[in-house]
Amino acid sequence: MELTSFPWLTTLILFPFLSAMAIPLLPDKDGKTVRWYSLAVGFTHFAATIYLFWSKYDFHTSKMQLVETYNWIPQIGFTWSVGVDGLSMPLILLSGFISTLALVASWRVEKKPKLFYALMLLLYGAQIGVFAASDFLLFFLMWELELVPVYILISIWGGKNRLYAATKFILYTALASIFILVAGLALAFYGDTVTFNLAELKLKSYPQILEVLAYAGLLIAFGVKLPIFPLHTWLPDAHSEASAPVSMILAGVLLKMGGYGLIRFNVDLLPHAHIKFAPLLIILGVVNIVYGALTAFAQTNLKRRLASSSISHMGFVLIGIACFSDLGLNGALLQMISHGLIAAALFFLSGVTYERTHTLMMDEMGGIAKTMPKIFALFTAASMASLALPGMSGFVSELSIFLGLTASDAYSSSFKVGVTLLAAIGLILTPIYLLSMLRVVFYGNNQANQTLDGFSYDAQPREIFVAVCLLLPIIAIGIYPKLVTTSYDVTTVEIASKVRGALPIIANTQQEPAWSGLSLVAPTIADS
Repeated sequence: MELTSFPWLTTLILFPFLSAMAIPLLPDKDGKTVRWYSLAVGFTHFAATIYLFWSKYDFHTSKMQLVETYNWIPQIGFTWSVGVDGLSMPLILLSGFISTLALVASWRVEKKPKLFYALMLLLYGAQIGVFAASDFLLFFLMWELELVPVYILISIWGGKNRLYAATKFILYTALASIFILVAGLALAFYGDTVTFNLAELKLKSYPQILEVLAYAGLLIAFGVKLPIFPLHTWLPDAHSEASAPVSMILAGVLLKMGGYGLIRFNVDLLPHAHIKFAPLLIILGVVNIVYGALTAFAQTNLKRRLASSSISHMGFVLIGIACFSDLGLNGALLQMISHGLIAAALFFLSGVTYERTHTLMMDEMGGIAKTMPKIFALFTAASMASLALPGMSGFVSELSIFLGLTASDAYSSSFKVGVTLLAAIGLILTPIYLLSMLRVVFYGNNQANQTLDGFSYDAQPREIFVAVCLLLPIIAIGIYPKLVTTSYDVTTVEIASKVRGALPIIANTQQEPAWSGLSLVAPTIADS
């Protein structure tokens, strides 16, 4: 693979970092200059990302592209190695899109604006770094780097319990990162050569016990970020206390890092261990779907209900990852993209509603549809997308995952039927808790706490712009999914085929044509 003539990916990663470092030098007293400066950085970065992938990315190959490798700390084999493929490219676009809109959504931030926008730009760059890293140590560095801005953004600009939520977030995610480091070092130092390059790690042949232990550690680490039950408890607290722009990035991008890590490392790097753990992932996915839906139904706090909804929707990602089918893995990635857009829209609109009502308790908001019809219309559209209404992206992604599961030959019919029926419970509960949310928030007679604080009740042009920018791709993907799926089809097909290639070996040792479910996990691990 040849190096590109211009370091595009390195520039995309470092540009937000360098821009953030220049913010303290801006002559700005009231925060207006730093707002326009940050918006210019965000839009310039996103435009450059679109240009790069449109003009220089080949959608017909699964190979790593735009590869850049520079020796950084050669004494320990630490290289700055970046590249993109069908798995990382759409997530980089998603990160740039949502982060730029989050900067627009931050326009009314008046408390320490320089620090706020500097942290937002640092978070922007770290997200791109996570998805573009081709070196394990660089991936870990970027993974850790994005934790710090989120912690500060919640602890300073959050709600009343912001310190508790921020501390819980950093403890969960930082402790989970230890598992990433230990697993990565074990894989890197195994064998005759020491390497942190992901392409070279894939070429190594690991003993089954090492694969299983590394897979388990990575599953815990990425499971916290995804999040997977019971590692999810930090999420409702973080969402309920974070400001709307931070929640947009938290739900729209950071949760997707967990799904990306599972596919990039657990599935692609450790395929034999993935075969053993796949039924467990499906069961955890079902638990996420049902538990998240039941928990959302019980919440009276608007943002906590939406956070529990995210837990439920991420369960579909787990099922898609464990399907062993092209369609299932394709649907998992589409679900990540779709949920990123939908969750960002919902959390943004919840923040817009909070600015007007000064409360997140749904029973204190009744009757506001009359005074905020535009917000009501936008909130309803985003909710319809979240409950997987046909014609919107959520429907296509969840349908793909169900079809991918039912088409898979890796599981028995009884197992697939059981999983489908249990997951259907979540599908039934989702419209119930979302429609009841709309009814409680926007209808009724309770007109409590509707002071204006200097702006009108209904959505302003800036707020309509952000919401419409998120809703348009949701509808476009729902009508024509190939707008997105063509960007990663080749990669997901290759990864799924690679994992399926080991299935006959497992099936022969068990003398069965296909897995019957979780019952095979223990025997195969024991036999190894």
